[in-house]
Amino acid sequence: MLFQNRKLAVRKMKAKDRYIMAQWLSDPAVLEFYEGRDQPFTPEKIDEKFLNRDDGVTRCMVDYGGTNIGYIQFYPLDEEERKIYGYEDEYIFGIDQFIGKTSYWNMGIGTLLVKSMVRYLIVEKNAYRVVMDPQVRNPRALRCYEKCGFQKVKLLPKRELHEGLYEDCWLIEYNTKGDEDGL
Repeated sequence: MLFQNRKLAVRKMKAKDRYIMAQWLSDPAVLEFYEGRDQPFTPEKIDEKFLNRDDGVTRCMVDYGGTNIGYIQFYPLDEEERKIYGYEDEYIFGIDQFIGKTSYWNMGIGTLLVKSMVRYLIVEKNAYRVVMDPQVRNPRALRCYEKCGFQKVKLLPKRELHEGLYEDCWLIEYNTKGDEDGL
């Protein structure tokens, strides 16, 4: 287990998780903002996109109260991403996540997850900043991230191909400078 915070636990993804991930990533409600409703996943596609890769991304499952409810990944930004985002050589991590079990939406768990992951990255990985690039058209996610201390940095026009269209995204960041109180 990477960390636990109250009922929330995060652990590295395992091969056996492919089936629950395929279930979540076949749900149109989940796919509306993550991957796209035109891209449902099979267990084999989970293997290809999430399990059989060596790309510096740490892929994790999210458990809440003993139930697998979601997914989160983190990774140090590479030189190309830092250049696109306009960062120098700082130690910056990116994160992406979703709650796949929709009955757990709107309960504050996403906020707890993001705050916990940011704290983990700062304390355990010495992250200076943590960034995400959510779609502009996802106000629920943006509200969650803002509650966690993320701020909009810049608009990324046509950043993400989603359901056949390139969607605008926000570059948002959590900056540890001035964060003496922590999350």
